[in-house]
Amino acid sequence: MTPRIPPLPESEWEGETATLLQSLRRGDKPVLNIFATLARHPALLTDWLGFGARLLVAGVLPPRDRELAILRAAWHTRTDYEFGQHVKISRKAGVEEEDVARVVQDDTADDPAWTPTEAALLRAADELHRDSRIADDTWEVLAKAYDEQQLVELCMLVGQYHLVAYALNSLGVEREEGVPGFPT
Repeated sequence: MTPRIPPLPESEWEGETATLLQSLRRGDKPVLNIFATLARHPALLTDWLGFGARLLVAGVLPPRDRELAILRAAWHTRTDYEFGQHVKISRKAGVEEEDVARVVQDDTADDPAWTPTEAALLRAADELHRDSRIADDTWEVLAKAYDEQQLVELCMLVGQYHLVAYALNSLGVEREEGVPGFPT
């Protein structure tokens, strides 16, 4: 895929944008393409980072559940960048290779290998994608496992990763070298 809007090259980083992008660097590795691309709209990048960080690193959902929902959202939106990044992140949250292979199956929520909460979580991601609403029977299962904050966060999480997918797919953001794509 050729980027429609390429990442901002480091030679063009200036002022607050340069400071922000430097803060997003991981060790001696280049800044991720998502950040360098969104840096072409610095104010929006700054505002979005706070919301994304709230969900990704300071959220109240269990990390494994968060990552399963993100992977399912990435699968629905066919966002290989998002999917690959979160395959890597999900490993630290206890998502195994077998889980990743199952999360992309059409009927994954019916797979008996998932716990009832995980199945409902995946079903919720499906329903939000398809209907923009979690069905009552799915909500009932989730409400037994999650508190009100977690239920609110789940809806916002799936929505956030759809928003990111729309931008990544439309802007043509390329995966970094070594980041996996969709399972084959």
